[in-house]
Amino acid sequence: MRDEAPRPLTAICNALQEQIAHGLLPQGGKLPAERKLSELFDTTRITLREALGQLEAQGLIYREERRGWFVSPPRLAYNPLIRSHFHAMVAEQGRVPATEVLGARLIPASVEICELLELPALSSVYQIRRARRVDGRLVLYVEHYLNPAYFPGIIDFDLTQSLTDLYSSEYGIHYGRVRFDMVPTALHPEAAAPLKVSAGSPALRITRINRDQHGRLIDCDLEYWRHDAIHVSVEVA
Repeated sequence: MRDEAPRPLTAICNALQEQIAHGLLPQGGKLPAERKLSELFDTTRITLREALGQLEAQGLIYREERRGWFVSPPRLAYNPLIRSHFHAMVAEQGRVPATEVLGARLIPASVEICELLELPALSSVYQIRRARRVDGRLVLYVEHYLNPAYFPGIIDFDLTQSLTDLYSSEYGIHYGRVRFDMVPTALHPEAAAPLKVSAGSPALRITRINRDQHGRLIDCDLEYWRHDAIHVSVEVA
């Protein structure tokens, strides 16, 4: 019995992989409901979900809560050495970007943010929370933390636009040196909900700590990317 158990699982994975590879299941397209797939492959929902989970781990498909399973579009190329912003990066790759503001307020800085921005205890920061899409798909939840001394009144502006452009046009501030930290992580509930995935889903956390043209620490970003949404590509001469 142990030798036979993997066969339905392998058959499901191979069949869906082949359909995706040949374009019969197009990128961005929705898979049939789990019930229909279970009937098609004459298997249990448990076995089917295990197969779908394996394909998700490979980045071939993804799931959104209450919507179902979809074929993953191509990953977005992410090069931290290129000075750009989300909308420009996505558009340059022929994709369609979109940003939704989830909240913007002045809050007490946490210990982590105080350390990242080198702020004294009991400091306040602007927190801007946004969800971002590529070709309509939710791929990124980000928390921006800004030193309010450099950006008075910024939360009154249209924050669906690029903060990089807003810094330049309204405050005369441009990015200088930037530090990146990247680690795989599991999504906490506050990040999972806007991405319409389950808490604990795999993700890539990118922390950006930004200085301006004068070397001042001005803000930091905590980015939570769906694990199958990007690939980091860096070329160094």
